[in-house]
Amino acid sequence: MKNRQLIYPSHSTLRDKQSGVVLIVSLVFLIALTAVAAALMQNTTIDMKMSGASEEKVVATQEAVSAIDEVIYKEVTQISGTNAFTSEIAKFPLSPAVSSASNTSATITLANPYNIQADCPHSRAASSVQVFKCNVLKVRVTRLYGRTNKSTIEVNSGVSQQLLNVGN
Repeated sequence: MKNRQLIYPSHSTLRDKQSGVVLIVSLVFLIALTAVAAALMQNTTIDMKMSGASEEKVVATQEAVSAIDEVIYKEVTQISGTNAFTSEIAKFPLSPAVSSASNTSATITLANPYNIQADCPHSRAASSVQVFKCNVLKVRVTRLYGRTNKSTIEVNSGVSQQLLNVGN
């Protein structure tokens, strides 16, 4: 029986020899899993920043569109002063500034660079005898947004105001 024990070593000696290999393999797996987890956390952080920036841009765009509505409403319902949309083209200032929020600026300009009253765009209530002419104006709103207000959104809108054609 003693010869048999020499031919086949006991399990305890094999376990002692393999314990270092198992430790090294487990450390390699631990390092690999840590690297994968760190990469996933970094991607998640970047995704969160990108979604936050995207949401901020959508909000800024909606605020700029709302500022266009506000500019048009304030211009049409002025109590004092003149409504720039109904001014004669010859008297119309080229770029009146309209005040809005601190990081938003708005301007009203003529769309027609030749300073002539144009025919009105086609509509359901057309004037076949050219009783009406139109002021065609552009309303432009520029809105700053972002962490340091370095990004801009610009929204343009066109306004066609009917006027009586008293010259013809």
